[in-house]
Amino acid sequence: MALVTFRNVSLSFGRHPLLDQTDFNIERGERVCLIGRNGAGKSSLLKMVQGEILADSGEVIREQGIKIYTLQQEVPCDTSGSVFEVVLSGLGEAGEVVLKYETLLQKEDLQDDDFEKMGVLQEKIEQLNAWSIQNEAHTVISKLNLDGNMAFSALSGGLKRRVLLAKALVCEPDLLLLDEPTNHLDIEAIQWLEKFLPEYQGSILFISHDRAFLQKIATRIVEIDRGKLISFAGTYQNFLIHKENELHAESQQNALFDKKLALEEVWIRQGVKARRTRNEGRVRSLEKMRNERQARRSQQGSAKIAASSSERSGKRVLEAKNISFKYPNEEKWIYKNFSMEIWRGDKIGLLGPNGCGKSTLLNALLGKLRPAEGIVELGTNLEIAYFDQLRNQLDDKLSIQDNVAEGSEFIELNGIKKHILSYLQDFLFTPERARTPVSALSGGERNRVLLAKVLSKPSNVLVLDEPTNDLDIETLEILEAMLMNYKGTILLVSHDRAFIDNIVTSTIVFEKSGKLEEYVGGYEDWLRQRALLDAGGGKKQKLAKATSTKEKLSQKLSYAQKQQLESLPKEIDVLESEIEQLTVEMSAADFYQQDADTIKTAQVALESKESTLIEIYELWESLESLKG
Repeated sequence: MALVTFRNVSLSFGRHPLLDQTDFNIERGERVCLIGRNGAGKSSLLKMVQGEILADSGEVIREQGIKIYTLQQEVPCDTSGSVFEVVLSGLGEAGEVVLKYETLLQKEDLQDDDFEKMGVLQEKIEQLNAWSIQNEAHTVISKLNLDGNMAFSALSGGLKRRVLLAKALVCEPDLLLLDEPTNHLDIEAIQWLEKFLPEYQGSILFISHDRAFLQKIATRIVEIDRGKLISFAGTYQNFLIHKENELHAESQQNALFDKKLALEEVWIRQGVKARRTRNEGRVRSLEKMRNERQARRSQQGSAKIAASSSERSGKRVLEAKNISFKYPNEEKWIYKNFSMEIWRGDKIGLLGPNGCGKSTLLNALLGKLRPAEGIVELGTNLEIAYFDQLRNQLDDKLSIQDNVAEGSEFIELNGIKKHILSYLQDFLFTPERARTPVSALSGGERNRVLLAKVLSKPSNVLVLDEPTNDLDIETLEILEAMLMNYKGTILLVSHDRAFIDNIVTSTIVFEKSGKLEEYVGGYEDWLRQRALLDAGGGKKQKLAKATSTKEKLSQKLSYAQKQQLESLPKEIDVLESEIEQLTVEMSAADFYQQDADTIKTAQVALESKESTLIEIYELWESLESLKG
């Protein structure tokens, strides 16, 4: 039996249902990623699984005795105490009793009434069978590399989320629910989570818009689209292929339906002779088609994100000369002796752990913050648009419309006047929604408002500090495309590795050594160059190794390698066909109603074929390089 099963479930909070007579289940050992547009109902579905929200109709069936725990997006502001105390609080009454007993046990001058209290607590611990709880809590804390004695309030945001994860794991849930677990985490924390979650023995249902994260973690992708749940077995890349095929098939089917409906409408509107011989069954069929067309929910349009450009900046945007920074009365330097030049059209990414000083460096480069040492020289004709991750540019009391247009009815984009309501529709805000106060918006909607505000200002330099938080994948990819085509200069802070890789031309990294280093390319390029530097011991060795590699690649292919290269495309075609066939079978509505062994066998086979395909592509790329 599945851990959780939805049967013909519907849920609605507005005009269109979030879930419309939907079936869904979660099996043991699965890691299911839930994706969809902002506002599609992902968080509501998690609450239905937990039992916080009841379905309007249909059944939500949970396995008897199942333990479900939800790790929320935001860290609760009322959480206090040591790490050990916070983790124990996840065990409810048993954890509370053990904690009281431990507190008394550590007291130096025990009084008679203290011994009496300890006796009562011992009896309670025995009744709850909770003597092993302390060891279990320490085991989880150790496994997650935490210090149980540290005050929770003194931890960074990433470590606080790790403590809350420990609190969830100590009660050993059968199903762990994670709502945007990578939000506000730095790359190091995300990488730790990527190593930990696949080792977790329970099932996981999580929401994520981090494409690199869900590609590594998910064993199944489930998309909420217009009230329906669409399941895809396998990786996110596999999902994208099948999603495109499904949308194409849906478009063709709708076109044929609409054509038939149009012909029937012509028939019903014919003259008296036709009406006299009218087939009543055909009339009823037409009425049914009309209702079906009216009930059809078309896919929501995509955001149309564009930046208002200004005159070009000077060729050199800025130059930093040996800049260093530290705060007054502090000994530690945030960065020291850093120099770089940024030229028109450069797209620069900033990488580093939370709190390392990325925003401080941004402000220094933009001339907003004076470095303790060194100088920053700004270029000419700079018009800077700044996206602030804290969204301080938004006034919660004002509407979306007033925040973006600042009281005006029109905005000017690239020399063309556009009505504010029309402009906001490009960012998926209807005229009615555009009059909503910002305080009532979700995190993803707030990000879209700030993007609309920032991009409406003429600019030739875009500064984006964590612009991807809370954005759904589709909007994120549209933003990516806009930034790739942006003619000006971009400074980007982000922990979204795929986003960084797709946009930037070079990356400034806060290294563990405390130094700032600049690398060509994005996140993956930095990893490769860092590995070469570590292996070679420095830049000179790295360059020597690169030269050696180039000489090696210029060698001629052997006869056997030529034969192998020629055979690879056929092998790839066969594997891709097998993967597609297996994915179609696993995407069927009744696939996960089979026994667990059958499901597991299919999942293992799919993962094996996908892994083999990646290896063949790498071999193909290697042999193609040797040809040169």
